[in-house]
Amino acid sequence: MPLQKNPGAVRRFAKLMQFAAWLQSIPNKLTPPPFRLIQIGSAFWQSRALHVAVRLDIASVLADKTLTAAAIAAHIGASADAVHRLLRMLSAMGIFTEQPPGSFRNNRLSAYLREDNPQNVRAMILMHNSPEMSVPWYEQLEQGMRNDEVPFQLAHGDTLYGYMDSHAEFDRLFARAMASVEALTGDSFATDFDWRQFDRVIDVGGSQGNKSVALLKRHPHLSALVFDRSQVIQTAANHWAEQAPPSLLARLAFQAGDLLESVPSANNDRDIYLLSAVLHGMDDGACVKALGNLASACAGTGARIALLEWVVAKNQADFASAAFDMQMFMATRGRERTLAQWRHLFGQSGLALEEVVGLQSIGKLLVLKPQG
Repeated sequence: MPLQKNPGAVRRFAKLMQFAAWLQSIPNKLTPPPFRLIQIGSAFWQSRALHVAVRLDIASVLADKTLTAAAIAAHIGASADAVHRLLRMLSAMGIFTEQPPGSFRNNRLSAYLREDNPQNVRAMILMHNSPEMSVPWYEQLEQGMRNDEVPFQLAHGDTLYGYMDSHAEFDRLFARAMASVEALTGDSFATDFDWRQFDRVIDVGGSQGNKSVALLKRHPHLSALVFDRSQVIQTAANHWAEQAPPSLLARLAFQAGDLLESVPSANNDRDIYLLSAVLHGMDDGACVKALGNLASACAGTGARIALLEWVVAKNQADFASAAFDMQMFMATRGRERTLAQWRHLFGQSGLALEEVVGLQSIGKLLVLKPQG
C-alpha cells in the first residue's frame, strides 16, 4: 500500500518552490553585473548584522511594542546610535519595521527571532554564525578545496561530532539548532506520510526527539524510540519532562548508541526506522556502513527505513540545496545527493528503494526495505 498522503498538496508545494526559485533569479537579471557581484560579495554584512541582533535579543525586547532605538539601547546596554543604524539596515532588508522617528517594531520575519516564539530560529542563526561554523568558511574553505580536506577539521583540529563531544556548550547550541529545523521544514513529514501503517518509530540520530514528539502528538497509536549519541541522550528525557504530557512521555523512550556500530533491532513489519538529515553528513563509505547496519537490524521482520533527506536535482540544482551541499563540504565528509547517488548507496547496502514520498517541505522521504 502506498505511503504517500496529500499528493495534490505536495504537487502544489513543488510548483510553488519552483516559482520561488525563479523569483530568486530576478536580481541577477535586473541588477548590473558588477553591482550584483559586489552585493553577493558583501552578503556576510547581512548575516553578521542579523547575528548581532539575535545575540542582543532585540526581537524579544520589542515583543509586541514599538520602541525607539534609544529605549532598546537602554534595555540591552548598547549605544543608541549603533542600535539605530543596525536596525535601520535590518529594516531595509525586511527584518523589523522602522516607524519614524527612529522607532522600530517586529514584523513577520523578526517575529521568528523572538525567544517566546515556539518556532523561532534563533539557535540556527547563532549556530551558523558561531566561530565554530563561520571560521572554517572564512579561513579554510580555499585550502579545503585545494587539498580535498574538511575546512572544519582544518580550523578546529577535529571532526564536527568529535568537537561537539568535547565542547558541551557548542553541542547544546547544535542540538537546539537541529530542533529549530521544524520551523524550516514544518510538520509535513507527519502529515504527508501514512504513519497508520506502523506502530513504532525508531528515530535514529533523533537528537532530543523533536520529530518523534511531533509524530506522537499527531498519531496517538504510535510509540517512539529515540537513538543518538550518549551526550545527547543524557539530557533528552529531561528536556521533555516539563513540556509534554505524561501520556505522551509514556510512549517515548531513549537509547544511546552509535549508528556506525549497530542500531536497535526491529520487532516486526509495524516498525519503521526514521533518519532525518543524518546521512547527508556522512561520506559514501560511512553511509553504506550505516545503511548496512539498518538492513541487518530489520532483516526478516518486514520493517521499513525512511530517510528524510534532500534529493538534489540532477541538473540546475536550486540555490538552497546547492548551498547546503557546500555547508556539508565545509563541516563534514558528507554531501546532498541526487536520487541516482542515493540509489547507488542503497544498492551497496543490501537495500531497495520502495517509494519516494513527496512532502510539502524541502526534503523527501525515501522509503527502503531489504533486498529480496
